[in-house]
Amino acid sequence: MTADSHYNVAIIGSGIAGSTLAAILARHGINVVVFEAKQHPRFSIGESMILETSEMMRALADLYDVPEIAYFSSENFMDMAGTSHGIKRHFGYFHHEAGQTHDPKHTLQAVIPKEPHGHEFHLYRQDTDYFMMTTAVRYGATVLQNTPVTGVEFGENGVDLMTKGGVISADYLVDAAGFRSPIADKFDLRDRDQQTHSRALFTHMVNVALPPSDNGQKKEYDLPFPMSEGTLHHVFHGGWLWVIPFNNHDRSTNPLVSVGLLLDPRIHPQNNELSAEEEFRQFIAQYPTIAAQFTNARAVRDWVRAPRIQYGSTQIVGDRWALLGHAAGFIDPLYSKGLYISFATLNVLAHLLIEAKMTGDYSRERFLPLETVTQNYLRSNDRLVANSYRSWQNYKLWNVYSALWLLGAYTELIKLNAMRAMADDRAGYIQMLQGLRLSGGGFDEYDRVADQIDTLMEAVDPADEAAVDQFFAQAREIFAPIDWMPQVFRDLLDGSTSLPRKKLRLSLLKRDDGFLGKGAYRAHFFGDHSALEMVRVFIKEKIRYATPVLRFQHRRRINRGQ
Repeated sequence: MTADSHYNVAIIGSGIAGSTLAAILARHGINVVVFEAKQHPRFSIGESMILETSEMMRALADLYDVPEIAYFSSENFMDMAGTSHGIKRHFGYFHHEAGQTHDPKHTLQAVIPKEPHGHEFHLYRQDTDYFMMTTAVRYGATVLQNTPVTGVEFGENGVDLMTKGGVISADYLVDAAGFRSPIADKFDLRDRDQQTHSRALFTHMVNVALPPSDNGQKKEYDLPFPMSEGTLHHVFHGGWLWVIPFNNHDRSTNPLVSVGLLLDPRIHPQNNELSAEEEFRQFIAQYPTIAAQFTNARAVRDWVRAPRIQYGSTQIVGDRWALLGHAAGFIDPLYSKGLYISFATLNVLAHLLIEAKMTGDYSRERFLPLETVTQNYLRSNDRLVANSYRSWQNYKLWNVYSALWLLGAYTELIKLNAMRAMADDRAGYIQMLQGLRLSGGGFDEYDRVADQIDTLMEAVDPADEAAVDQFFAQAREIFAPIDWMPQVFRDLLDGSTSLPRKKLRLSLLKRDDGFLGKGAYRAHFFGDHSALEMVRVFIKEKIRYATPVLRFQHRRRINRGQ
């Protein structure tokens, strides 16, 4: 593709975040160029969707009139998204003790509600990223593949980017290049002051066996869905292992399974005498149930082994530049928050760039909301992940902390859904988005509860059973008076191993103790909207995202040449 010499916005990196931003900006008449050092299609991880990410994709599609962004938000879009992606009906966890087969009582299956939008995807990222890149091109963006940026120079009126083909200038630069961010390198922005410590080994495999809950021990586990129909996390002292299948539904055309092992290097230091695969095999041999799942599994690509993966940035925006997604920072793939952080901050940045095009103000001060949101999300994720690792040393600790994680994700999703339903315009939505911090929906009472539980977690000795029992009792006391905490989360504390498959019931519509709650909770999440109004929103969403409706709308756009 032939490049011009000057653009309104330049983006380094054509991954899913950079390409989505390019599509939005081009759709709104902004002249944008994207630099890709390699070439699509290309391998990438970050494949497990969560409800918050899916909802943010729908919001982006609506707010910026780019319907393609929503294609990966629900299985109902499979006709458009393609059958190379897996289906995700739950978050699944097996808590393990070294040398022992898995105890079915130490299971958690957090079922994802099917209504109103449908279940979610495991994204086969080489396809999603390629699709969003081509979507950006269709809307008018210039994408330069095999074009690494070798230098960046800022001036009073713009930025110059050096490439093998010459110099290209822009009014503003977005760095979405991940850890190897040219801007982070140029201004020495990287910091490693995170609580979380983990290193990674990952690849794609074939012939990964079903877990025991799906094969031979179904009665002992008694779960709403097979574990293979969701993202399976094997968790243990000092780390966890993900299993993300793309081959877990009838329409699948992809035999691959994404596999990754995350280890705290302070507890499990890297053995440089072993290859990545040898280290993986040696480690999982300690856990019989995990090892059995990989007896016949084979990698289809080289293993990647990365040292400690946590990093942040001391600054996110400057005069005429911003860091986006993993260029700004990264914590850990646990809970799959990375894509949510990328899309939430992308939403803020897209709005600010569209405004800047009209005003000509590309100053750091004008883009500070992006810095605030990004840093808030990264800090919250760091504490959440670090204390999750800590909790895996004793199942009682994990039992409590999983309830806190779910409560934070639940309230965040409620707020996101309410924002899209109630915002008068994009500016109003972005204003509300700036009040979020990854978990809890920006609700002060949740933040207070989370801080109490986190503080207790950070003080307890996981090896002291008496201290662990005291922690468990104190945590229950903290949860007890919360009238807005769903009963199903309390049931987990009492030994339940799953959330219910069907979540809709008439009791949710009760005035004082139904879904909308009361007092400060109701005011924060639903304002003055009634239960009837929210039911109408639910029904509207159910119809709008039904597969036949999506197919009809897609055919109509194709026929119109859109």
